[in-house]
Amino acid sequence: MSRRFTPKVVTANHLLDGDAIWLTADNQWTRTMSEAEYIDDADRANERLAFAASQADITVGAYLADAKLGENGPEPTHFRETFRTRGPSNYAHGKQVEL
Repeated sequence: MSRRFTPKVVTANHLLDGDAIWLTADNQWTRTMSEAEYIDDADRANERLAFAASQADITVGAYLADAKLGENGPEPTHFRETFRTRGPSNYAHGKQVEL
């Protein structure tokens, strides 16, 4: 018996700067998870992951991450993805410089 599919987003790290990035419905990469394509179909998720894997000049380590649909778009369901949405773990870099 196979597990029931849970909604996903495609995520990776940007090849040159290492930032967490998410794949949008229009084949762009964004640094904001809420702008990512919310995928609720297993076949579509696999297609999108294959597309992400073909972007080796932009991304590294693409994978499907569990997501839930929030008020502003996809949101993380696991602490790892929550952590990745916040940027580097040290201040004075990336998204945290604004804090």
